[in-house]
Amino acid sequence: MPDASNETQSKDFVISRVLDAPRDLVWQCFTQPERMKRWWGPKGAKILKSQMDLRVGGTYHYGMQMPDGKVMWGRMVFRAITPPARLEFINSFSDEAGGLGRHPLAPTWPIELLSIFTFEEMPDGKTKFTVTWRPHNATEEERATFDAGHASMTGGWTGTMDQLEAYLATAK
Repeated sequence: MPDASNETQSKDFVISRVLDAPRDLVWQCFTQPERMKRWWGPKGAKILKSQMDLRVGGTYHYGMQMPDGKVMWGRMVFRAITPPARLEFINSFSDEAGGLGRHPLAPTWPIELLSIFTFEEMPDGKTKFTVTWRPHNATEEERATFDAGHASMTGGWTGTMDQLEAYLATAK
């Protein structure tokens, strides 16, 4: 008989890319708000706010103006920080003040995602960057929305990693 607890579990979203940059530099791109401001977010987004308190329990709060002029807010609440190898945090949309918010375009998107970013040192000064996302404290409807959104997340993260690569090419 199948384990009933698995019926409501989402499939993790995982995406990786090998970046042509040393691990310490890639780590800095995720832990220094001035660097984040230069590349974070979807293609065409302008980062309006990039404020970080890099400690367990601290937050990264950001605002993005999209090409259509709409402003979206997000936040990360750090749960574990292992320089320069791993960041673990709860990721969510937010309001301008940093409070929890719903996805502006998908009202059944999970309010919180457990996010794990890993930075693996590779030969020739390269870094393998991996994102793992899973719903956190989510309803069954939110988990279903998350599971149905994997293709969209792949597109979004591909664009974000393209921007990171372009920034890394100038930051060396």
